[in-house]
Amino acid sequence: SIHCQRSFTATYPAIHSVSTMKICKFLCLATIVASATAFTQHPGRRTSLVKPSGPLFLSTRTDTKTEIDISDFEEENPWIDGSQLQKGFSYGDFARNNPYANNLLIATAKTASADFLAQTVIAQQPISEVDLSRTLVFCLYGLFYLGAFQYFYQVNIFKKLFDVDKFTNLSLEEKLKDIPGLKSLSAQIGIDLMFILFVNLPTFYVLKAVIFSGSADPSIWVSTGLDTYQASLMKDAFDVVRVWLPADLVCFSVPLYLRLPVRHGVSFFWTMYLSFTRGGH
Repeated sequence: SIHCQRSFTATYPAIHSVSTMKICKFLCLATIVASATAFTQHPGRRTSLVKPSGPLFLSTRTDTKTEIDISDFEEENPWIDGSQLQKGFSYGDFARNNPYANNLLIATAKTASADFLAQTVIAQQPISEVDLSRTLVFCLYGLFYLGAFQYFYQVNIFKKLFDVDKFTNLSLEEKLKDIPGLKSLSAQIGIDLMFILFVNLPTFYVLKAVIFSGSADPSIWVSTGLDTYQASLMKDAFDVVRVWLPADLVCFSVPLYLRLPVRHGVSFFWTMYLSFTRGGH
């Protein structure tokens, strides 16, 4: 830093100032820190390019250097491994490494787009007349229930209650012979149908009341939502069983990290139906 300051002052005396010197000192210090950080990033994995063939002073051989396989050096030192730099984005890796964030993104985008298609394609409304309040209902429904809560009970809770990893990683033939696994599958399907009927649908109707009730009183939201839920319960229960019973049979049989993405594929069409039949004011 001192050397840089003196050189700068000697070369450009006219523009020498306190602020310039501070910038110069900062750049020099930053260079030193960056170099030290890079050098010590993997201190335990440094590899020497020269391997002595014997004791340094007791050997009578004049040539104490041996050739080393560069592949061995590449395996030990990841700094020169360019495979990760050349590898592009993989959705499978992202879904496997970030399942919760992946589920939130899918759930929110799915419900919003499903409602949009229900309004523009099924109901044939012009885009300029799309009900954005209705779309907001489905965004909240997708984020809080389908994204957050559904992940909590279908992945975290079910993983503790059932041996889901063992069963989902079996082949189809092995699954059909795994009696405990089939019992576990049936239990998961039954629990999920109960959640849809008694948690999912009430949540949807309450969120709908939040947007459409025109009131800021939470008690009005809850009472209005539950009244609508009770009035539609029998029809909704029939629809839930005929759609989600076969869908859950597939969803709870695939590997765990694919469970919710596959479920969202089915849920996309279910949400379109729910939007068309229950989403309006």
